[in-house]
Amino acid sequence: MSTANPAVRRLDDWDAERLRALRDEYDSPLYVLDLNRVRENYRRLARAFPDADVRYAAKANTLRHALAALGESGAGIECASAGEVARALDALRGVADDPGARVQYTAVNPPDVDLDTVVELWNDFSALTVTVGAEDTVDRLEERGYDGRLCVRVNPGVGAGHHEKVRTGANAKFGVPYDRATDLLADAADRGFDVVGIHAHAGSGISGDDLSAHRELVSRMGDLVRDSPVDLEFVDIGGGFGVPYGPDENPLDLDAVAEATREALGDVDARLAIEPGRYLVADAGVLLTDVNTVKETAATTVVGVDAGMTTLLRPAMYDASHRIRNLATDADGRDTVSQTVTGPICESADVFGSDLDLPAPERGDVLALGNAGAYGYEMASQYNSRPRPATVVLDRGEACLARRRETVDDLTRLEEL
Repeated sequence: MSTANPAVRRLDDWDAERLRALRDEYDSPLYVLDLNRVRENYRRLARAFPDADVRYAAKANTLRHALAALGESGAGIECASAGEVARALDALRGVADDPGARVQYTAVNPPDVDLDTVVELWNDFSALTVTVGAEDTVDRLEERGYDGRLCVRVNPGVGAGHHEKVRTGANAKFGVPYDRATDLLADAADRGFDVVGIHAHAGSGISGDDLSAHRELVSRMGDLVRDSPVDLEFVDIGGGFGVPYGPDENPLDLDAVAEATREALGDVDARLAIEPGRYLVADAGVLLTDVNTVKETAATTVVGVDAGMTTLLRPAMYDASHRIRNLATDADGRDTVSQTVTGPICESADVFGSDLDLPAPERGDVLALGNAGAYGYEMASQYNSRPRPATVVLDRGEACLARRRETVDDLTRLEEL
């Protein structure tokens, strides 16, 4: 493993003094995203899959700086909504000769406004690709005059991922049933669409411990390419490459995953495409939060912080684990205390971690939560009328404010009397 580009960046690898300085300058709570690490993750993935198109799954983190950095590195961008399509095209202006050729919209039961917006954007960016997961989405596109690049999302009947809520491959919501895919490919081509590919996605947070589901999905997609009634430009097997959230979890063996993918796909006359999201941005981000309350109870020491489930939802929604580090200058010299770190939201689910053995907390300490670059700010909300936090990016040694902190005025700005 290269020391210049290790396969995983642990929370302890972040410079505590630098993080404290960023909190002092930009206040708390604060997201920090290291664009250099984003680029490193992309390079590592591209080396493992040298013959594949890498399309960043924007839903993991749509910050313009991240989209542009990945675009400059050569990545395409896979979008789950019309809003993501608009943001991707905007970020790719100036870094791609034809921004539309780098953008793929994967429509999942798309609202009318999404299709209207994407078709309007297609009029200016004709090389963008629309992926459909239902037969009637083809009808709705045709009604809007769209006859451009079309990809069919297939439900392969195989799901995987770190939590049941993110396993998509066998969920009927996602994709055309496998046994109807070839008919839809032929029908769309007959109706004048430029049919260019097929797509499937097993789920999110797939580990290298058991690649059987991944192999099965890829194998079925390979068979489908070979049985396709039209010549396909690409076969997109989705993303879902996991990252280690626990300190003892090993990083994903990308070379092993890539080799398993090639073997399972077999010989096909179509280019492989992958859609990593979390893998590219998760360990490039941390969340900084201040300790404001320390409460001793019979069961535990409750550590109240100014971030909550409105800031980082994953622990409450997925029971996800984000390692926590106390950044106090004297943290290493303090006694270790079992504690529960919780936020200010009026919900019992508003907990970042329980039974954590951390340095004894003090009011005013700054805590860092690791692997916060993916699905952190993206899932943040204004519940309890709490403004969303600011985001700072680190780029080639410099820090800059990438997204300002919301204010209470922002919460009511759209309301009408």
